[in-house]
Amino acid sequence: MVDLARALTTARLGDNHRAIDLHQRATSSDAWQRLPAEHRAAHLIDIARVHLDAGNHHTAGRTLLIADHIAPAEVRLQPVAHATLTAVLRAGPTPADVTRLATIIGLTRT
Repeated sequence: MVDLARALTTARLGDNHRAIDLHQRATSSDAWQRLPAEHRAAHLIDIARVHLDAGNHHTAGRTLLIADHIAPAEVRLQPVAHATLTAVLRAGPTPADVTRLATIIGLTRT
């Protein structure tokens, strides 16, 4: 948890690339899998925003898909997830599965 918080704090201080690096190290440990699904998904929603701010909307979209796989309610019901997914869609072309998630949530029309 401390390492995840450190990653998000680093992002808030403006060093998105270092934050992503810290996130990747923290999520590759066994401790990541022991966290409750909702906590993992919430962190991924936050880190998706960091990817967006770093200019990588494709990775941001993929990160939201992973969060949705882990804990769908976190992505489908949380306003911050909706805002992040909307920003991903506005940033440029997205893979079909990201667009499908936005449609399921009600952010786009079929």
